[in-house]
This record gives sequence, C-alpha cells and structure tokens, in this order.
Amino acid sequence: MRLKPRRNRNSRDPESGVTLIEMMVVLVIIGIVAALVVPQVIGRPDEARVAVAGADMRTISSSLEMYRLDNRTYPTTAQGLSALSVQPSQAPLPVNWATGGYLPDLPVDPWGNPYEYRAPAEAGPYEILSLGADGAPGGEGVDADIRQGPGAATAGAGG
Repeated sequence: MRLKPRRNRNSRDPESGVTLIEMMVVLVIIGIVAALVVPQVIGRPDEARVAVAGADMRTISSSLEMYRLDNRTYPTTAQGLSALSVQPSQAPLPVNWATGGYLPDLPVDPWGNPYEYRAPAEAGPYEILSLGADGAPGGEGVDADIRQGPGAATAGAGG
C-alpha cells in the first residue's frame, strides 16, 4: 500500500477550487459589464411593449385573413376577435370554420388589456386596436393608441 506524502497545512493543491481573490475578480468584472449593459436595456421597456403589440396585431391580422379566405367575410364587430378561437354562434355564421380555430388563445396587449376589433372600420374592412399603456383612447408616447389593419395608420411610443 502506497502512502501519499504529507503536505504542509498551508500548501495549496493546484487542482483545488478557486481562491477568494479569483472569485472577487470575476464578480467585479460581472459588475462592470452589468453596469454598462443594464441601463441600455432598462431604458427601453416601453418601446419593447409597442413592438410586442405590433407583432401580436400582425399575427391577429394573418388569422383574420385566413378566416376570410375560409368564410368569405371577416368576423363582425359583434363576433369580435373571439371568432378566431371559438366558432361564432351569431350571424353571419361562418361557412367553413377551421377545426381548432385560427388562434389557440386570444392575446392581450402588453399592458394586460384585450385588443379591440372593429369591422368594418373607417379606413378598411377591419381594424385592430390597442389603447396603449393608459388603456384609454388617444394619448401620446406610450399612452398612444396602436392600430393595425388594411388602411389603418399605426401610432405608438417613440415620438
């Protein structure tokens, strides 16, 4: 049986863990990087929410187009966007509603409010609307309404 040579209590095995100084250096580097990156990311949540609302509205618009292709008309205002996930029971009844629907769930805007839907709209066959951060019509900046649809002008934060 072979015995390991005894080491001095203060000597360090080169394969042992990291020292406190090495750990502190890593934490300081992470802190410096975070101090540079975090302010850049934190200053833009409102712009990100507006972008998410636009992406949601484009998805809803695509689903509305699929609905129209199958049923020759868009859902009415009374049927609402729920006609994309649950087969409407109000007239006009869809003639060829897709099994499973056109959207699995109706998204809500990034501020937690349901998207509004109007068909027909002033500027086209339909309009999807988010009332922005304040949840009220009109507004400026992040409170501005965001519109999507054929002929609808889009507004929102950022100017």
